[in-house]
Amino acid sequence: MLRCRIPAGELTAFQMRGLADIAEQWGGGYADITTRANIQIREIPPRYMVKCILKLQEIGLTSRGSGVDNIRNITATPTAGIDRDELIDTRPFAKGVHHYILNNRDMYDLPRKFNIAFEGGGAISAVADTNDIGFMAVRVMEGKGVEPGIYFRVELAGITGHQQFAKDSGILVKPNECVAVAAAIVRVFIENGDRTNRKRARLKYLIDEWGIPKFIEEVEKKLTFPLVRFPLEQCEQRNVPFSHGHIGVFKQAQQGLNYIGAVITVGRMKPRQMRRLADVAQNYGSGELRLTVWQNLLIPNIPDAYVETVKKNLVKMGFHYQTTTISGGLVACTGNTGCQWASTNTKGQAVLLARYLEKKVQLDRPINIHLTGCPNSCAQHYMGDIGLLGAKVKQGGDTVEGYHVVMGGGFGNKQAVAREIFKGVPFNELTGLLEHALRTYLAKRKSGESFVEFTRRHSVKELQEMFSE
Repeated sequence: MLRCRIPAGELTAFQMRGLADIAEQWGGGYADITTRANIQIREIPPRYMVKCILKLQEIGLTSRGSGVDNIRNITATPTAGIDRDELIDTRPFAKGVHHYILNNRDMYDLPRKFNIAFEGGGAISAVADTNDIGFMAVRVMEGKGVEPGIYFRVELAGITGHQQFAKDSGILVKPNECVAVAAAIVRVFIENGDRTNRKRARLKYLIDEWGIPKFIEEVEKKLTFPLVRFPLEQCEQRNVPFSHGHIGVFKQAQQGLNYIGAVITVGRMKPRQMRRLADVAQNYGSGELRLTVWQNLLIPNIPDAYVETVKKNLVKMGFHYQTTTISGGLVACTGNTGCQWASTNTKGQAVLLARYLEKKVQLDRPINIHLTGCPNSCAQHYMGDIGLLGAKVKQGGDTVEGYHVVMGGGFGNKQAVAREIFKGVPFNELTGLLEHALRTYLAKRKSGESFVEFTRRHSVKELQEMFSE
């Protein structure tokens, strides 16, 4: 497998074509957008790996330190620099951390994989509260005891696979201090993280042992400037992100320009589709694409006159831009076709599930369904409206692929860990179960009520009874 590093998820048309060449010439004929807003290419024979790495270098990308126990791709708000509501463009800081990590050897070989994200306070979330470190942009007004302006709050120890979101650390960081603070946090973890138990070798467990105040004290010892303790309540309230604002057509901050969020079902693209996306971005936009943590992408800087043309092109190449389809909110990990830990074929079954449900149920509000093949939860099933955790289950004396079903998860202002509703459902029964669940929701919901709101106002027992009638 070849995993690229694409800091802030920002990609050029030239680079997209280069990745298409790798997938077509040496890989399995496809590429996947991941939940870290980067790209993976699988099924590469070992004899071609040097050629792939050289090609990556030619197009200005790298795969250094992108897997095993290293810091994953640094993510940022996908609409950074074009978002009408953002407080700050997060790309320089995400790229700054990216380059710092690549050029400091002691930042490799962590006790376990590590995630860092930046949110600019705009209309789209980067789901930073699921990361080990989340930098959340905030505004501080005059008369609060610090210089007014834009800062970052630091949230720590998000790990939804272990049913925990990141918690505010109580500090306020100037934008130009982000790289130093991120590096100090990582170094404290490297020096003190548990290597004796792989399942507990995450930042969460170090902070559980120490507490945030002690952890911040240790971080401060590695900095040349003091950290500012500042109550979160004294910051201006953050904007509420727009639900599924990564899909569809939206006006940019730049007059007369738009970004279009394309649905790439489970993030999988064929080389011909990648080249056509590159052509559309170059011919009708600025030659730029933005990858998202939702396994889709945005094409920014589309003039008003070209919006309909781009929409038609997306449909022709096999994608779309509608939020109310099941595929629009579908997220799936690699699955057992490419990962030794997965119990199920998540991507293949996600596509089958979407096709079935879209024929049977007509939604009028977006919904997220996350499929993950193992408890490591690369697809973050606990934060989905519906989360599916792969498992081997018994059916008629045979062992088949199935899922544990959780519901009611959320992030940001709707933050919650989903509750388990059904356990060990064979996949061939899951489609009918979810069809009935969605039909029941549509029939019994309150006016304007979302699926997650509907599930949260009912007990687990009530949901089991309603959805399994």
